[in-house]
Amino acid sequence: MNDRHIDVVIEPTRDHYEDIQLFTARGSWIKLALLLVVLVSLPLLLPGYRVFTLNYMAVFVIVGLGMNVLVGYTGQVSLGHAGFLAIGAYTMVLLMTRLAVPFPIALVMAGCVSAFFGFLLGLPALRLAGPYLAIATLGFGLAVTQIIGHSALFGGHMGLVVPDAMVGPFPLSGDVSKYYVIVGITFVLALGVRNLSVTRVGRAFRAIRDSEIAAATMGVDVAYYKTLSFAVSAALTGVAGGLLALMTGFISPGVFTFTLSLMFLAMVVFGGLSSITGAVLGSIVMGYLNLEMDAFQELPVLGPALEGFSARFMSTVGLPNFGWVVTGMLIVFTILLEPRGLYGLWIRALDTMKYSKSADAELSRSGSGAD
Repeated sequence: MNDRHIDVVIEPTRDHYEDIQLFTARGSWIKLALLLVVLVSLPLLLPGYRVFTLNYMAVFVIVGLGMNVLVGYTGQVSLGHAGFLAIGAYTMVLLMTRLAVPFPIALVMAGCVSAFFGFLLGLPALRLAGPYLAIATLGFGLAVTQIIGHSALFGGHMGLVVPDAMVGPFPLSGDVSKYYVIVGITFVLALGVRNLSVTRVGRAFRAIRDSEIAAATMGVDVAYYKTLSFAVSAALTGVAGGLLALMTGFISPGVFTFTLSLMFLAMVVFGGLSSITGAVLGSIVMGYLNLEMDAFQELPVLGPALEGFSARFMSTVGLPNFGWVVTGMLIVFTILLEPRGLYGLWIRALDTMKYSKSADAELSRSGSGAD
């Protein structure tokens, strides 16, 4: 049996722009084209209520990208992002109803206003860290919902109806038309966050996450970049809030709860910190669970079994919270199996496929040599 030795040659990078290119091979362009074909075709193949689910998950993806910038890249913790979501949603609706601002401009302004409040919230982050920062952001989120709920300008607890939106001459009257707008914006923002991660700003974020003292020693303006990360994260979340209002057609302060902020933080940890792929995967799964697990009673076997168990031994009052139990268990088991979350599982699956293909190729070459 002959021993085979394979030399692997790694060519050095000749240009800085080779590191930041979005697509470096033909295969990447093919994957992008396939992804675009799938995204365009989905609303034409799925029923209407599933298109609404896709819109909801896309909104969660935008929030996940913003949380990944703050938590994954910069290493700061926030428990108040539901407040930024509310600011974006109410800003867009008020601009459209009170000032007759067109939807595209109102959506951009929603992101800008949320970014301003994110900058203000980032100022305490210059002196706070860890649980102290988490409590400060938690207080911000709770304060936003309380102000909105007790102000006539924001409709109080009754909420606001979202006016009809248009993109140019095209009205956004159905889930399918809203899908192309929401998913298109999500796709563009995902590319933007990816490009941000490889720029000087992204490298400064990661340097602060690893060590603020070392980053300051190397000339990074820690105060500037920490507040900037809050502003960028809040801007993305504000845009998501505006799209959430567009999708649902109605907003109220009861939507933007502390539990939602917890879910936003959990989904980036669940998907994989400091990874755009992980943020997208975690947001999709958590968004689907948040929307669909309330109807678990309709499942063929599990639903009636749980209802019967609760009626006999406990109470059916808290039965709708079973979805949160499933979500929590899913997060715990995933993190125990893979600390890098869904992104780590995704990498393992790709490595397994590559190893399987290389092993098959090696076996075929060995067989040819034996013949």
